[in-house]
Amino acid sequence: MLDSSSKVCQRFDQGLTKVFPDSLSGAPTPLLQHLPHREANPHSLFTIKHAARLVGVSEATLRAWERRYGIGSPVRTEAGYRLYDDAAVQALETMKHLVDEGWPVKTAAEETLRRLSRDVTAQTSVPDGGSTAYSPADLDALVPLAKAYDVPALDELLDERFSSASFESVVDDWLLPALGRLGAAWEAGEVSVAGEHLVSHGVTRRLSRAYEAAGDSPVGPQVVIGLPPGSRHDLGLLCFATAARRVGLAPRYLGTDVPTEDWIGAVSPAAVRAVVLSAPLREDLSALEAVVDAVRLTRPDVLVAVGGAQQDDAPAYCLRLGHRIGDAAHELAVRLA
Repeated sequence: MLDSSSKVCQRFDQGLTKVFPDSLSGAPTPLLQHLPHREANPHSLFTIKHAARLVGVSEATLRAWERRYGIGSPVRTEAGYRLYDDAAVQALETMKHLVDEGWPVKTAAEETLRRLSRDVTAQTSVPDGGSTAYSPADLDALVPLAKAYDVPALDELLDERFSSASFESVVDDWLLPALGRLGAAWEAGEVSVAGEHLVSHGVTRRLSRAYEAAGDSPVGPQVVIGLPPGSRHDLGLLCFATAARRVGLAPRYLGTDVPTEDWIGAVSPAAVRAVVLSAPLREDLSALEAVVDAVRLTRPDVLVAVGGAQQDDAPAYCLRLGHRIGDAAHELAVRLA
């Protein structure tokens, strides 16, 4: 699982190495289920109280979005009461999804109206679950941005990509391969260290927002996720932690270079059900094995899963998660259900 980039994040293959403004709500989903999808009914009409409850915002917010941006415009009764049809509620849901995923409100409104004009709101309300084909030019798109130190263009590119398909699909099929291309360009001397870091940090900021937007499940199985001592390629790992939240797990994300003794403390709470590590490089294997051994001594009941390019050489009793983020998160959720 789990392919990230050379130098930037060592491909998810190397780093657990699978809102943003993608097509999904940032809210945590029930375990092993996607967000519920209401079938459109042109005859449904909802009061503002009911519509606000469906969308998950206050009545004041609905009024503000209508007044300022023309989102979710209701029909009016003769007495002046607002009634929202299903199309208006879906537009409001799209707006809320984008705001939850970190879009500025004005930009989210513009994007919602753009989607409505293309009649794709329904398509972007649920995950597509499939893969998307990207051209070589698409996969090389981060390289010129790194060369030009172009942060606004990077933000615009991430907005466009993650509004076009599900988080998992975009991460697996575009982001991690594109970071791999960027790492290769750095190794070839085509991109400076500064340019690579600029893009890497921009992606990290966006992933962090997606992780927060996905929300922590109060009832999902707790999973401790991190890298062994000395391992620092974490973008793929953060992608996985976000995908884990999106299938209803409750990740405890530790990040990079976690000392073995700290792993022992992190897995001690009884609520922890699983540990996920990554082996990006062969030199990470000895540290990973030490962590795994310590975890097993501390919590022999905890499931230990491993991703990354070297996962096949991890201890035999570890669950191998494979090389795609979405599949890996789903597999872990199945094991813990």
